[in-house]
Amino acid sequence: MSESETERGPGAEELTDRLVEVFDLVGPLYRRAQRKVEQDAPIEGLSVGVRAVLNMLREHGPMTVPQMGRAQALSRQFVQRMINDAAARHLVEFVPNPAHKRSSLIRLTEQGRAAITAVIDRERAVLGQLGGDLSDAEVAVCIRVLSRLLRFLDNVDVD
Repeated sequence: MSESETERGPGAEELTDRLVEVFDLVGPLYRRAQRKVEQDAPIEGLSVGVRAVLNMLREHGPMTVPQMGRAQALSRQFVQRMINDAAARHLVEFVPNPAHKRSSLIRLTEQGRAAITAVIDRERAVLGQLGGDLSDAEVAVCIRVLSRLLRFLDNVDVD
């Protein structure tokens, strides 16, 4: 056994192999979910990127572009393009930021809130069809593992 395996404990290599399996599943899952959103979003006309920023604003309230970029591990330029698209469709508005003169807060308009609520409601209806063979404990463990992996990669620069 190598020194790094000893430090990580028995079974560490098997755990690493299982985490690789998680990464191998996350990519196709993300791409399929993205396609599903794009197929269903024409009702509201939302791209996956616009959906992501609208949902962040729905969940967290007004935010700046840099805050959204950090929260979603997206470049500020990409977030700015999505915000500009959303603003052109009157889904978001720019409001003064008391904490920073040059970085406006972005907030949902009523039209934006209605659009993202409709998308989320449709997504929940689809996910509700998944069935009852998953327990709450299994989903909690899945969330814990994915959250830990995300925190592990927090230092990755997205710009």
